[in-house]
This record gives sequence, C-alpha cells and structure tokens, in this order.
Amino acid sequence: MRMLVLAALVVATAACDRVSMPNLSFEDPANKAKAAAPAGDDFAFAEMDIASLQARMARGELTSRALTQAYLDRIAAIDDAGPKLNAVLELNPLALQEAETRDAERRAGRVRGPLHGIPVLLKDNIDATPMANSAGTLALANHQPKADAFLVGRLRAAGAVVLGKTNLSEWANFRSSRSTSGWSSRGGLTRNPYVLDRNACGSSSGTGVAIAASLAAVGVGTETDGSIICPSAVNGLVGVKPTVGLVSRSGIIPISRTQDTAGPMARSVADAAALLSVLVGRDERDPVTADSSGRAVFDYEARLRPDALRGARLGVVRQAMGYHAATDAAMERAIAAMRRAGAEVVDVIVPTWGQWDAAESLVLLHEFKAGVEHYLASSGAPVSTLAHVIDYNQRHSQATMPHFGQELLEQARATNSLGDPVYLSARSDARRLARTEGLEATLAAHGLDALIAPATSPAWRTDLAQGDRFLGAGYSLAAVAGTPSVTVPMGDVKGLPVGVIFMGPAWSEPRLLGLAYSFEQATRARKAPRFVASIGADPAPLPAAIPAPVELPSAATPSDDRPR
Repeated sequence: MRMLVLAALVVATAACDRVSMPNLSFEDPANKAKAAAPAGDDFAFAEMDIASLQARMARGELTSRALTQAYLDRIAAIDDAGPKLNAVLELNPLALQEAETRDAERRAGRVRGPLHGIPVLLKDNIDATPMANSAGTLALANHQPKADAFLVGRLRAAGAVVLGKTNLSEWANFRSSRSTSGWSSRGGLTRNPYVLDRNACGSSSGTGVAIAASLAAVGVGTETDGSIICPSAVNGLVGVKPTVGLVSRSGIIPISRTQDTAGPMARSVADAAALLSVLVGRDERDPVTADSSGRAVFDYEARLRPDALRGARLGVVRQAMGYHAATDAAMERAIAAMRRAGAEVVDVIVPTWGQWDAAESLVLLHEFKAGVEHYLASSGAPVSTLAHVIDYNQRHSQATMPHFGQELLEQARATNSLGDPVYLSARSDARRLARTEGLEATLAAHGLDALIAPATSPAWRTDLAQGDRFLGAGYSLAAVAGTPSVTVPMGDVKGLPVGVIFMGPAWSEPRLLGLAYSFEQATRARKAPRFVASIGADPAPLPAAIPAPVELPSAATPSDDRPR
C-alpha cells in the first residue's frame, strides 16, 4: 500500500518457502493459437479485454475453464520459467472448479454480469479462501483466513474466478525506510516485464506485473500512498485509486484507516471500470463505506464516453514535473493530445504541495500499529501483535532481513493509542493540507474538473547498492486527501511505460474514468511488454509456444493442485 520514496536495497533471490509450481498443462501441440503479443509470444489471450472474452464465451467459442487453464499455463511458462517475473505467489487450488461452476451457470442461462467466468488475481494482503494471506512476510506464510474479504465475496458473487494471489512489497512497503519495491521475504523480487532489470514499483507490484504480462484478465491492488498508481504506471496499466470509503477494506491487512483502499488494475479503462463496479459496496464491517451511500455507481463502464475530454477544464500540476526530462516530454505530448480532444488545460500551483509529508508519516505509524494488531487478533493469525512480528523477524533474520531491517515496524510499535493528541493533530493536519487547502482549493480556484500530472518517472534500474529511485511522483496529493485518482498510459521512455494521473474531488470516479477513457481512446498509448533484459537489448527468450486450451471432461483433474 504505502509507496515509500526512500532508498532501498534490492533483493535478487527468491524466498525459500516458495513451493513448486503445479503442472496444470494439458498438451495438444497440434492446436496452437497465436495472437498479438510480445515478441516471440504465442499466447492466445494476450492483451484480450473482458468484453472480447465475454463475447467469445457467449458465442460458445470459449469456456471459463479453458480460459482459466490457459492463464494457469501462462503463469507456469512465463512467470516461473521464461523471464521469471515472480509475480504470482500462490494459486487457488479451486480455480478450475470455480470456472466449471461458472460454465454450468452459463449453460443454464445464468450469467451474473461482465465478470462472469473471468479470472482475477488478488494482491497477497487480501483474505481469499482457501489461500494464505501473508502481506509477503514469512511470519504469516501459513496464515489461512477462515473467510473471504468483503471485496472477494463481491467478486465471487459477480461470477469472477479467483485465480490466485500476487507478490507485493513486504508489509505493503511499510517495514523499512530502505526497503525495495516488489520484494518480500515470502515471495522474493518481482521484475518489470518491459525491461527485466527495472523495478516493478510497489507495493502492488505483483498485480501490476501479472496483468501487464497477461497472466490474468484483471487484478486487484491496494494503496495507501501510490501503491496502485505507481505499479500501474510503470507496468503500462490503468490503475484506479478510489475515494476512501468506496471499496471495503475488511479482510485486508491494513496500514491506515485514513488512506487505505483497494482498487482495480487493468490493461484498459473499460476493464478497470467493469472491475470497480463489482468492488464497490457498503460493508457493515468497514463503517467508512457508509459514506458511499448514494455516491457509489454500480456500472462505471456505462459512464465512459470517448468525447469526455471535450469541454473539460484540467489543471497541470507542474510541481510534479521537472524531475525527469523524458517524462516531462511525454507529459507535454499528453497535454497536447488532451487539447486536440477539446480539453482546456491550464497550469496550476497546489499551495500546500508536499506540506503534508510529516503529518502523514505520524498518522501511518499510529494507524499501522492499531490496524494490523486488530487484523492479526481477529483473523486468528499465528502472530497476534506487532511485537510478535518484530520478534519473529529478529529470530529468523537471515531469511526475513537479508537486505534491510524493520525500523518502521519498530517505530510503529513505540506509538501510543489512537487517542494520542499527537496523532489526532497529525491526522487533522494531513487531511487539511492535502484535501481542503490542497486538492479541493486548487480545483475550486481555477474552476477545474480534474488535476493532471505525470504519475511517476519510468521504472528505475533495480540496484542492490542504491535502492529505489522515485522521481516526480504525482500521486501523494490524492492519496493523503483520500480522494480518487486514475492513471492511464501516456507513452514510453525507451520502452519503459509512463502514465498520466487524473485527480478529482471525493466520489468523482465516474468523471475521472471518463476523462481517462477519452484520453486512452485518443492516444492508444499502451504497448504490450517485450520482456527485454535491459534497455536496448533484444527480447528475452520466451518458452515454447503455449498450447491452446483443450476442453476436458469435467471429471478430469490436474496432476498436481498444490498452491505454490
């Protein structure tokens, strides 16, 4: 969730507890399908969107079981073998069974909605039975929640197939000020599929990489400050960070009750909108969702218009620029495209830009301790307090802390309760500076529909000595304000994707998604990953072509259904 803009050490080794990948392939060399995809890639469903998959299933040309099997084969060939992206942490052993159930429902004339039979990946801080939920830490590697998170229940009720869990920055990047985005002690290091020596950003790194590489149709990430937006931007995706309160957080390992939210990560705005429509909903276990009553939309896709930029008034936050020349150039091209599409674009200054940083840090330290200890105790986790987590890491330091420590956990343990006046003052200051006097004041002063900025610079080279190198991140304003933001691809820098972020007032997701969709349709900037080893290199060798899925009788079972 939390995107810490601080130096970190990168881990290049996989975690010791990762068990072998199940052999879920059903070979049929005579029936190989080809589709537009990365160089050397023969995957039949690469880059395919939800609407296309649904159309094929409606015509009887594809089943959910075949599609699920194809993604499982893809994960085995691309994620674990091939370029070894290390994005998927654990598979749902019941995924094929869930898909068969959806197929049976379709044959009976019951289609639950746009996600019916569509495989979805979840970040590994979201409860989803029968898989573990670990936040990437070995201390929770065997934690088996007894029930689904509220949003997972929403997905299953909508007919989605839960394919598995994705790797993430350990503790959602809230363990050390020197942590590396995309690394966890349970899952190792996730690599960027565009250029393999580049960082995948975090903390929703595994979800970002998996969806960019077509390991599933769509995925769910979580964010406290940048952890949907940044990995979406550097992996060429659309990422939606909703208004806090639009999507339930119950059943998600938390950092901050003030800033946490889950949200969609997808290859298109339409897919992100379809997924968001399912995720929203009021949950009695998360009281903040009561604020969404009368404000949530249950069909965001219906709000998408290709001409939404016409007549829109947008403000460019130049304070998020000037850090990376090529990113600035891409942003100028994006601005020009918006103007050609009919938008009025003006420069703005956010008067409180960055002034919320110190207050935000205090808020997160206090809220992390309270939130994570409540989650651990209520979910029956093998460790029940933050002190237990810290002690576990100390006792297993060779496996858990080979490259960086846990000073943020230790600082959080030292905080007082949420009744502490220091915390209460910091929470008020952070929200005032980011939301009232920052985003909302700037929108009102210039009569704007949204603010725009580069989401972040291109992915940096993963470097053991130097750690993470974030430049010009534009996402913190909306994160601390608790308001929505949407990033969409705006181009690339030497093959590395860059995104533009749209930010608006609370509950403005329909408007922001419409603007993002209009920009996406005008520019078509997304490109599939090429899996190159480094800038200027040829594409990395991919595995042999993946066979097209073969329908088997419903009694057939894979040879090994263990989670990995």
